[in-house]
Amino acid sequence: MAEAASLDAARAGDRRPVDVAVGVLVRADGAFLLTSRPPGKVYAGHWEFPGGKIEPGETLQQALARELHEELGIAIGTAEPWHEQLFDYPHALVRLRFCKVFAWAGELQMREGQAMAWQQLPVAVRPVLPGTIPVLGWLAAERGFTGPTHDTVPGTHEG
Repeated sequence: MAEAASLDAARAGDRRPVDVAVGVLVRADGAFLLTSRPPGKVYAGHWEFPGGKIEPGETLQQALARELHEELGIAIGTAEPWHEQLFDYPHALVRLRFCKVFAWAGELQMREGQAMAWQQLPVAVRPVLPGTIPVLGWLAAERGFTGPTHDTVPGTHEG
């Protein structure tokens, strides 16, 4: 991961990264939540882990709690920092700060017009947002999963 982040940083030049809190919600059965990007946003319809920008003065935990309440209508328990990834999208350089979340209260509500899907590996939804692909790999490594993590085109696998 450090090598990928270094390469991304070199390509990014002088762009300042936007810090983003990302929640990997995991149920007791191991399924994890993916949501689609809402209409009108960059990469609309692509599947991702929910979260959003960390505002000035917010901690990672505070930002994730706020974002998941705004997007999903839930109150989260403790978020466990997991991985960090610098990702250079054409529209923004983002530092994705992934946290695992195992406890939350409330019924999931898609407050931004997005869709949701509880997934196992390989994920059945597509297209997957590019910044989500490394996370699927990390989950696969933790779980001893050796197959493709997602489909990119009907009938084919990439992972």
